[in-house]
Amino acid sequence: MTHSLLNGKPNMSRRNLIKAAAATSAAGVVPGLQSAVYAQGSDKPEKEEVRIGFIPLTDCASVVMASVLGFDKKYGVKIVATKEASWAGVRDKLVNGELDMAHVLYGLVYGVHLGLGGPKKDMAVLMTLNNNGQAITLSKKLADKGAVDGPSLAKLMATDKREYTFAQTFPTGTHAMWLYYWMAAAGINPIKDAKVITVPPPQMVANMRVGNMDGYCVGEPWNHRAIVDGIGVTAITTQDIWKDHPEKVLGTTDDFVKKYPNTARAVVMAILEAGRWIDAGLQNKNKMADTIADKSYVNTSVDVINQRILGRYQNGMGKTWDDPNYMKFFNDGAVNFPYLSDGMWFLTQHKRWGLLKEHPDYLGVAKQINKIDLYKQAAAQLKVSVPKDVMRTSKLMDGVVWDGKDPKKYADSFAIKA
Repeated sequence: MTHSLLNGKPNMSRRNLIKAAAATSAAGVVPGLQSAVYAQGSDKPEKEEVRIGFIPLTDCASVVMASVLGFDKKYGVKIVATKEASWAGVRDKLVNGELDMAHVLYGLVYGVHLGLGGPKKDMAVLMTLNNNGQAITLSKKLADKGAVDGPSLAKLMATDKREYTFAQTFPTGTHAMWLYYWMAAAGINPIKDAKVITVPPPQMVANMRVGNMDGYCVGEPWNHRAIVDGIGVTAITTQDIWKDHPEKVLGTTDDFVKKYPNTARAVVMAILEAGRWIDAGLQNKNKMADTIADKSYVNTSVDVINQRILGRYQNGMGKTWDDPNYMKFFNDGAVNFPYLSDGMWFLTQHKRWGLLKEHPDYLGVAKQINKIDLYKQAAAQLKVSVPKDVMRTSKLMDGVVWDGKDPKKYADSFAIKA
């Protein structure tokens, strides 16, 4: 039966195909059979047009390229990439169903799930979209006074006393957590010693230009843009805070995954393939930069995007370097697995900074949100390897190791907290 199916009987009924799939499932998925089943409709996407919101940032690239290059059509879906103005707007549109999915901040998804500072709704992380590639920018005025990194910023703030203002992109998001972690590692309490404001990523450079903040944490290209414009310097990259850190995810609601599981899987496959394409070489990265620089996506010049996605960094003070830990979208599949420990880390920081009053069920929440089984199904179709363990071990900039094993102890272990 299986043999004739793999050779493709054209008039085979859908019922027989499903029976054949069930009969062979015990022995493991036969790739040819599975693609035949897809073609005949048992795994056909329930919703074929999928609205995916994105913010104008370099790391929206795998979502955009999945659509532009037609990887979505290959899996029976059409990605409609919609440009959004702010993370709060993305949150609201995900919750009310205007968006089906989004290129979104890891900590935003977790924040909504727990009802932190906004609507509460059961949420889902389908995959990680990228590692690395964000940065902390300090104003040229601060740099001219000697504040060019964490320790020198702490020294300036202690001697030249005034209100210092720093910006992040969303209160529970990745950039807030990188900014706070970095400041605290230098002995600055971001909650008590500074004023922290929320600014949408594309507005960071304009706000720094008019003096609204002393520094900010954001995704590219808005750190490199500040250097090109001569108004800021790069104090640290986020990969130097945590090498291969989780960054944006493909987020949606739990309801969407329950209602449209085949659609969710198809989109993950299309974006996985796009990420693999981007990371495949210089030519693809340059084509990606050319594409997303367009005004309908990131709306900046190509040269502001294409340096840092190749790992070519400059800090705005004469230093240049090649960074092997630049923004990755696939990295042989290592980027995309939705590790439970990654999601749990954000919860430990939400507790650290007073966004959560009590310790949550760290592991339980991560298991609810991160759809590991669905990701594994998509990865298997593309022959993308997945790790054996749903946790991973990382050492952050201060030497503290995070492995997800005792999140309560970890969250309580920091000397500087809210």
